[in-house]
Amino acid sequence: MDNRPTLPPEIARRRTFAIIAHPDAGKTTLTEKFLLFGGAIQMAGQVRAKGEARRTRSDFMQMEKDRGISVSASAMSFDFDSYRFNLVDTPGHSDFSEDTYRTLTAVDAAIMVIDGAKGVESQTQKLFEVCRMRDLPILTFCNKMDREARDTFDIIDEIQENLAIDVTPASWPIGHGRDFLGCYDMIHDRLELMSRADRNIVGESVRLNGLDDPKLADHIPAAMLEKLREDIEMARELLPKFDQQAISEGTLSPIWFGSAINSFGVQELMRGMADYGPQPQPLKTDARQIDPAEKKVTGFVFKVQANMDPKHRDRVAFLRLASGHFKRGMKLLHVRAGKPMSVSNPVLFLASDRELTEEAWAGDIIGIPNHGQLRIGDTLTEGEAIRFSGIPSFAPELLQTCRANDPLKSKHLEKALMQFAEEGAAKVFKPAIGSGFIVGVVGALQFEVLASRIEQEYGLPVRFEPSQFTSARWLAGDKTAVDKVVNTNKQHIATDHDGDLVFLTRLQWDIDRIERDNDGVTLTATKEMMV
Repeated sequence: MDNRPTLPPEIARRRTFAIIAHPDAGKTTLTEKFLLFGGAIQMAGQVRAKGEARRTRSDFMQMEKDRGISVSASAMSFDFDSYRFNLVDTPGHSDFSEDTYRTLTAVDAAIMVIDGAKGVESQTQKLFEVCRMRDLPILTFCNKMDREARDTFDIIDEIQENLAIDVTPASWPIGHGRDFLGCYDMIHDRLELMSRADRNIVGESVRLNGLDDPKLADHIPAAMLEKLREDIEMARELLPKFDQQAISEGTLSPIWFGSAINSFGVQELMRGMADYGPQPQPLKTDARQIDPAEKKVTGFVFKVQANMDPKHRDRVAFLRLASGHFKRGMKLLHVRAGKPMSVSNPVLFLASDRELTEEAWAGDIIGIPNHGQLRIGDTLTEGEAIRFSGIPSFAPELLQTCRANDPLKSKHLEKALMQFAEEGAAKVFKPAIGSGFIVGVVGALQFEVLASRIEQEYGLPVRFEPSQFTSARWLAGDKTAVDKVVNTNKQHIATDHDGDLVFLTRLQWDIDRIERDNDGVTLTATKEMMV
């Protein structure tokens, strides 16, 4: 799997990864500290701080700022030592899991953040399963060790059992809660001490000659030192050894312990991503595998974000470059439209700040401002008609009708809803019979976000009301059989924003009935966004 020798140096130094976590595990704080140590920002904005200090760089939507949760994945690029990090922050809230799922198709590795007191939580498990499906290498960060945390062996056991992955400690915590002193770096034989004086300053680092070095006694009380030596001896006997190949294959996760809010353990984790994280990996298309070292540029859109900057009513498509060396002004083939497209204003992101970029390489994520030409799943190439595979669209779990408070504004509402559908923020269905739209989402919080964004971005107050339908399925199969279903079930039929046929259901019985009575017709809960 490791193709290190063959990549041009510019591509080989890229590390493109996502940070995944259960809400409130400290993911946004960790992202902040990555930017801080990457030199991208001067001061980390604390999520729980008040007023002006509370402006975390990766949360740019008003609602995210108000609630202190990330609801939209955003990409950030910055340098760390000799490496270029492309970090994608993902929504931790389960109501936005589809956005996260798509984001994970665009990265080569993931950092999983776990709360030291809570261990593996439900959303962590879901996100982790997606990583496993893609065999993504995973680095684990056990956060909040400066608060009351569980026993280190218990945390590791829980990860191994619940997530069915081997875990190897890269560092070992010394104490926890008020007694947390720091960690023993098991890879480099170093003592890392936490500074409690300034949260943005890294504490002291002491080089050692193993666990018997007398210098340890200068920094750690005798009882804690004895426990540390016992724990590490046991860990080295019982836990898997550090193995680069197993990490690359996604079967072994190295774990670091720390406290993101106190800047502790963050640089060691970043160094771990630089040293053990994968370079840009080959990606599959419908025709062949694309190698990042190929000369010609290829890439795919995994996210579309509208109105990132309220001053410019624009839409930015996030493009993951799969191969080649991209230069500003390049003409690329928009495969779905079959037309060339000149990319004259590509941007790199630092959260909502963006800067024009003259070039980018395989592994990078660039933003392409456009007026709706680019959708999720679109492929751009230097001429080859290929389509990247594996970007899914899921059937929504909640359906509501959406109406404008002012009936004369229904055309405006249609435009707003179609935009959100193309952005992947919601599914929008136009019923074959009757007026209005049915909006489908994965979690209830998305309705709030949509109503708030439609009002803010379009000046259009709307209301969501319960729908008679509970789920939606895409219709596929033999054309004659599908037409028969459409003609005999008009009240259940709608089209999605791509114009694809959808069957709206009230009960599981509806789905069973259609499939039982109509040979050659299937109702599917996912649609792969290959376009």
